[in-house]
Amino acid sequence: MNKTANLPHRTMPSSNRLTVTTRRRFLRGALLGTAALGLPSLSRGLAAPASTAREGKWIPLFNGKDFEGWTPKITGYDLGDNYKKTFRIEDGLLKVVYDQYEKFDGQFGHLFYREKLSHYVIRVEYRFVGKQTPGGPGWAFRNSGIMLHCQAPESMEKKQDFPVSIEVQLLGGDGTNKRPTANLCTPGTNVVMGGKLITQHCTESTSKTYHGDQWVTVEVEVRGSTSIKHIVEGEVVLAYTEPQLDESDASAKKLLKGGDKMLKDGYLSLQAESHPVEFRKVELMKLAA
Repeated sequence: MNKTANLPHRTMPSSNRLTVTTRRRFLRGALLGTAALGLPSLSRGLAAPASTAREGKWIPLFNGKDFEGWTPKITGYDLGDNYKKTFRIEDGLLKVVYDQYEKFDGQFGHLFYREKLSHYVIRVEYRFVGKQTPGGPGWAFRNSGIMLHCQAPESMEKKQDFPVSIEVQLLGGDGTNKRPTANLCTPGTNVVMGGKLITQHCTESTSKTYHGDQWVTVEVEVRGSTSIKHIVEGEVVLAYTEPQLDESDASAKKLLKGGDKMLKDGYLSLQAESHPVEFRKVELMKLAA
């Protein structure tokens, strides 16, 4: 696999729908990593208990039987149209499946949960399986995500690839190379780390690489616009503050309309990007504001 195959996606400010060639070209310059910014300490040395201030109980968002509370949005199709049954419930698992696709042609999918959220912990258990769908871009190999502080699904344009959101990028290993999971990507957004505004699209976490089809547990502790922590198997692997709309992004501009650019709340969604992935748990713990 070439280097580009390991890289996450980027939505360019000038367009909601990009060619794979454009996205790859942007990625070569965009994925700089915190080290390139002189910020190694922002994600390093964070291996600690997730939080000692949590109160509440885990609420299952996925019942293992149907899509109650969830709505799909797939690029090029209306909200609620589960094109080619991309999202499935099978064997008690929530699955992203491509067996009805002859070829993937930019049908990026997001499964939205119905409730707008602000202070919470989201926990998923996921694994990648099988082969990537023909036509899927190289960077989407074993690539999915949990999208936080999403714009309302009904506000997305029909051909919009990704919601304006904060993405907790879920990656699987290729069997050889280092490829951490629970990275940060920012479609239409920016964050702050160490007092600096981070405008690069993706930032790697300090997690280890998970090769093969093993189950991985990822939690994200979200406290409005104050702080967000990515947690893999109980260890904090990335942390940042002040999630906000990117005023240079075309989709984000439509959401601003003179309002506050800080992202204090939003919807969450699970991603489908051309590689089959399974979720056996999706759970939520609400936190006091």
